Amino acid sequence: MEIILKEDIIGLGFKNDIVNVKSGYGRNYLIPQGKGVIASPSAKKILAENLKQQAHKLAALKAAAEEKAAQLAGVSLEIAAKVSATGQLYGSVGAAQVADELAKLGKDVDRKIITMKDAKKIGDYVALVHFHKEVTVEVPVKVVAENAEELKAAAEADAAIKAAAEARAAKAAEATEEEVDADVEEAIDETAEVEAPAEA
Repeated sequence: MEIILKEDIIGLGFKNDIVNVKSGYGRNYLIPQGKGVIASPSAKKILAENLKQQAHKLAALKAAAEEKAAQLAGVSLEIAAKVSATGQLYGSVGAAQVADELAKLGKDVDRKIITMKDAKKIGDYVALVHFHKEVTVEVPVKVVAENAEELKAAAEADAAIKAAAEARAAKAAEATEEEVDADVEEAIDETAEVEAPAEA
């Protein structure tokens, strides 16, 4: 069914957009919540008239969005998170953490207009900030280990334990080889002793 949106819904559309949605979603969520109305021919006419009258207002909104977007130009974030020894995050980093980090930089951005695939591992990601339907800013996000020193120490400890275990295993194998050699020599001596009287 066609719906005219009454407000921005990230992932679906922006205010005054006409979108196609499943009828259940439209009837049970968008319309009762006041987020949209059925796009009937009369509603479309009213929308077109309103958009004509609001053209200058919409241009001002777009200009304001572009101004906000310009403030984020060149901004990149580094977010520290607790990480397990395998590189997996405890939890994840998403739009809320991006909004918090932007706030620390003095950039007040509503987390509802930020979209980002949840980061579950350390690495580089991109957060999209949707200021306007025609104005979107990409913010590079680097997720790093908060407990890097602990992880490094744990990795070094694991490596030391592994090296010690390998050394013990090598020593044990060497000792076993010596025992086998000694047993073989003993067996040869015994055989020689048994054979010697027969030759005499």
